[in-house]
Amino acid sequence: MIERLDHFPHNVLAFVCRGLVSRADHDSVLVPAAMKAPESQEEVRLYYETAADFAGFEVGAVWEDFKVGMVRLPRWERIAVVTDIEWIKHPVRLFSFLIPGAVRLFPLPEAAKAREWIAAAS
Repeated sequence: MIERLDHFPHNVLAFVCRGLVSRADHDSVLVPAAMKAPESQEEVRLYYETAADFAGFEVGAVWEDFKVGMVRLPRWERIAVVTDIEWIKHPVRLFSFLIPGAVRLFPLPEAAKAREWIAAAS
């Protein structure tokens, strides 16, 4: 499941993935939030965490993730990915050059540091 996190600045979309993430999770949580991102805000930030109990993505969920990222691509100012999972870290490292904003990976024990970085003034 994907859970939207509160207590972030209005221009930060923040999510945590727990258990098995389905396409329905993307359709009901992540996609609507990304599409409703502050229109007045020129750039949007993303905080994306995989919790310790994260079990993976169902088929189709990864594609939904990619589509949301591409739709908002020009507006991503910063992206913080918090995970200890290598198969998530590797593509983030590999494709981060395609994202116009700053992308940083943080291990789970540094989630507080990631939250500070994503919320900090530019």
